[in-house]
Amino acid sequence: MTEHITTAFDAESTAAQVVAGIDLTGRRAVVTGGASGIGIETARALAGAGAEVILAVRNTTAGQQVADEIGGNVRVAPLDLADRASVAAFVAGWDGPLHILVNNAGVMATPETRTPEGWELQFATNHLGHFALTTGLHRFLAVEGARVVSVSSSAHLMSPVVFDDIHFVDRPYDPWAAYGQSKTANVLLAVEATKRWAADGITVNALMPGGIMTNLQRHVDMETMGAMFDQAAADGFKLKTVEQGAATSVLVATSPLLEGVGGRYFEDCNEALPNDGGSVISGVAAYALDPEAATRLWQVSEETLAR
Repeated sequence: MTEHITTAFDAESTAAQVVAGIDLTGRRAVVTGGASGIGIETARALAGAGAEVILAVRNTTAGQQVADEIGGNVRVAPLDLADRASVAAFVAGWDGPLHILVNNAGVMATPETRTPEGWELQFATNHLGHFALTTGLHRFLAVEGARVVSVSSSAHLMSPVVFDDIHFVDRPYDPWAAYGQSKTANVLLAVEATKRWAADGITVNALMPGGIMTNLQRHVDMETMGAMFDQAAADGFKLKTVEQGAATSVLVATSPLLEGVGGRYFEDCNEALPNDGGSVISGVAAYALDPEAATRLWQVSEETLAR
């Protein structure tokens, strides 16, 4: 394992600052959820550095508006992560090398909702959909070596993956516990995929973008959100702009400092320190980097999608 990664950037750095001086000409990137929030700014930064960017989105009309606004070599493709047929169609339609995959899309704290398969929606969207997409695109990621960016959250501190009841069949549904375990799963994906695919030149890292007000919060009432912000403020929490929120994703996708580095969790443009239980907003939980849990999750995900 290489040394702890630190950079010249911090919580206030923007995506444009992080990618300045990096040439992505000839590189192809996919950004899921690229039609809103930090997905837009992630795509804008990558395209601004010369990459061909595909916005993989549910709402292709909104996606096209974003593509037109960004300009450059930006295209739109339909993708609904909660629909396995949609994921399969996206994979089937891909051809040629893929250099950057930003698994950015997600849902947060939704009311109890299940897919037609009976999967809990947040786990299905935030993890299973991205797992199916990433593994489905593996052969394209391996053509010239690639980076996969797994957008997690400090909410992973709310819950490990509860393997005995991932989909809340036997336990009462808790929207935050469900969100938390899906974000832990995003980190565990980075751990296991890097282990399996490093020899293919593929590295996968996870990150916390920071607190940004976007439509991700649409299922959370303002009283609850305010209480969470008050608690986090005591821990030094500050809201970020969307340009700042996209910075860590772009750093993980492009920084030369991360060449060959995978299976890590970043926040505020630097590798996170272990969470010691004293913070609700910073650091990475040991269970999110647990190699045994990462292997188990990969196996469970394959088995789930094979049914």
